[in-house]
Amino acid sequence: MPRPISATIHLDALENNLAVVRSKVGNSKIWAVVKANAYGHGLSCVWQYLDQADGFALLDFNEAILLREQGWQGPILLLEGFFKPEDLSIIAEYRLITVVHSHWQLKAIEMANLSKPIDIYLKLNSGMNRLGFPADQYRTVLSSAKCLRQIGQITLMSHFANADNKEIGVTEQLNVINSVSQGLDISQSLANSAASLWYPQTHRDWVRPGIVLYGASPSGKWQDIADIGLKAVMSLQSEIIAIQNLKAGDKIGYGSQYTAPGPMRVGTVACGYADGYPRRAMTGTPIIVDGARTQVLGTVSMDMLSVDLTPCPQAQIGSPVELWGQNLPVDDVAGIPGTIGYELLCALADRVPVSLCR
Repeated sequence: MPRPISATIHLDALENNLAVVRSKVGNSKIWAVVKANAYGHGLSCVWQYLDQADGFALLDFNEAILLREQGWQGPILLLEGFFKPEDLSIIAEYRLITVVHSHWQLKAIEMANLSKPIDIYLKLNSGMNRLGFPADQYRTVLSSAKCLRQIGQITLMSHFANADNKEIGVTEQLNVINSVSQGLDISQSLANSAASLWYPQTHRDWVRPGIVLYGASPSGKWQDIADIGLKAVMSLQSEIIAIQNLKAGDKIGYGSQYTAPGPMRVGTVACGYADGYPRRAMTGTPIIVDGARTQVLGTVSMDMLSVDLTPCPQAQIGSPVELWGQNLPVDDVAGIPGTIGYELLCALADRVPVSLCR
């Protein structure tokens, strides 16, 4: 028998979540962000269930080529742009759109011998200070780009640092963007997942939802998206493989990080950090055993973790366990070890079997 841990990808949830985003962004076109192997969900398996998007946005050239070879003929956007001048031949061959965020990239395009112009997303650094041209240089750079015969359509792109934080929001960066773009006849793509949900003034021509397509919250708090109809796409499940009956003072796991306060039943689950579960998860991290919400106890091991069976006295060896999924939001799990749902989804290990479900 195989080890009982597995992940399920709920394909109908992908279609549902894209429809939810579509209802939020009106006439704006949608880039479905599928970077990092579709946030750990398996790009080759899931992209067809997001094909009602207007385009796909990603980082990796191999993933872009995969989409082309599997039949996607629509737009593909390289979110980090290209990394070497020789990459431009691949961009032209596979009809990719590239972000341009640095002067060397413009120079490389100018020097390239391309059979036809390529479309670019010219990135404005509106305050995140990660990629992009400073606001006081942007119009000059744009003018230079417009003069290059190797460049076709140009779209203004920027990215919000705090759209997921409603106390800070997008106002400061949006003021920069509006100032720079005033009077320019140019398409714009600004909104990430959070802005797509909560700031309609940022939607412009194209939005770029990522994490919400997979049913997790851009803020890291499930409550922030609980009422808009998103569904978890990935479920991670396993089983109880052993039960220990402890007495007061007994300790659990590496480092003896948990001490039983009294008599209790503790289950051992076939799941650990080598499966992608966070090692930093500690006592109190939520988990569902046999339909009842309970908690992780002690230290997560490479292949196993311990759970409190007090809320589920009926649980036995073989009882089902949901680590995260449609009954337990991944954001709730991520919050205890101080991370975000993005990280858990992307970290699913190759050794975990994955099945597709509609």
